[in-house]
Amino acid sequence: MTIKTVVTGASGRMGALLVRLVRDTPEFVVHGGTDKPGSAAIGLDVGLAAHLAPLEVSTVDSLEQTLTGANVVIDFTTPEASLAHAKLCAAAGVPLVVGSTGFSAEAKEQMAVAARKIPIVMSPNMSVGVNLIIELAATLAKRLGEDFDIEVVETHHRMKKDAPSGTAMRLADELAKALGRGQDDIRTSRVGQIGERPHREIGVQALRGGDVVGEHTVFFFGDGERVELTHRATSREQFGRGALRAAKWVIGKPPGLYDMTHVLGVK
Repeated sequence: MTIKTVVTGASGRMGALLVRLVRDTPEFVVHGGTDKPGSAAIGLDVGLAAHLAPLEVSTVDSLEQTLTGANVVIDFTTPEASLAHAKLCAAAGVPLVVGSTGFSAEAKEQMAVAARKIPIVMSPNMSVGVNLIIELAATLAKRLGEDFDIEVVETHHRMKKDAPSGTAMRLADELAKALGRGQDDIRTSRVGQIGERPHREIGVQALRGGDVVGEHTVFFFGDGERVELTHRATSREQFGRGALRAAKWVIGKPPGLYDMTHVLGVK
């Protein structure tokens, strides 16, 4: 089967990378590409929009125009755009892979509504390695127990718009679940006279600068010892390759909201 794939935001940094990976992966073919209304890429060949050779497919400003005959849509845009795309995919019955970050709780709930009609893989980080790190972190938290303080530190390039990263918050969520803690135990900032660190607290800190693709470290601080678990992304390609893996996996799945742990067989 050739997987007819639509890439949203085809002229953007991740969109262009995805177009290239889809073009270069034998099982996939570029079926369509979109960009935001008013973009200079609208009307261009998708290949040219992604700074590649022509692919004989035009870039359009409406995802709806590309869905006929499509097998899957891959979306790395913004939460607002991704949610609109999910509604269109749900209406057309086309599976969706979402790698956008910065979703509010309300937006996640609306994405879950769309997932009642189609299968959606939604993950703030499509890297295979980082998703396994998340599972390892939860396991370590259980094994180390209550005697260790946990901090999550993430570093990204200066252009990243949301903070903390979706991956850092996913790490904090999974760590909290592993230890029987709640959202109130996750702390994303410390300023002023805050007093002693609460025992159950899970701290999340964000650093921004340069061209860092993405780094995440979980610190387990004990008395007399420290354990660190780190993942460093040196290229965006691993996000794109993970997305293609998810796109191949999601086709034929029943409606539902999935993440990369399902794709990797961890769940």
